[in-house]
Amino acid sequence: MIFDKQGNTTIITQESVSFSVFLDRINDAYKKFEKDNIIINLFSFDEITVNDVLEFSQLSGVHRSKNKSFVIVTDNISYDSIPEELVLVPTLQEAFDLIEMDEIERDLGI
Repeated sequence: MIFDKQGNTTIITQESVSFSVFLDRINDAYKKFEKDNIIINLFSFDEITVNDVLEFSQLSGVHRSKNKSFVIVTDNISYDSIPEELVLVPTLQEAFDLIEMDEIERDLGI
């Protein structure tokens, strides 16, 4: 797993492990980046399913309850196919843009 910290955002990318191992490692390491906004980069997974993405539901809910952003990045799944509780975008740039908008809203108290 690769952790790339940029300001107050941590980008987590998979590196040659199965999806279930990747998810377990994120959960195990969560304390290290719980105070950051999180981007989960799933581009390295050739085959990813809606059910795989749904595995992030609990972690996303916990993280967002701490008033931080949690964004999943993949272009293999339509955001229309997942529940509103999860935030899914097709590019890293859109993830950064979304986090920036979230930060502005939090600063304004919206």
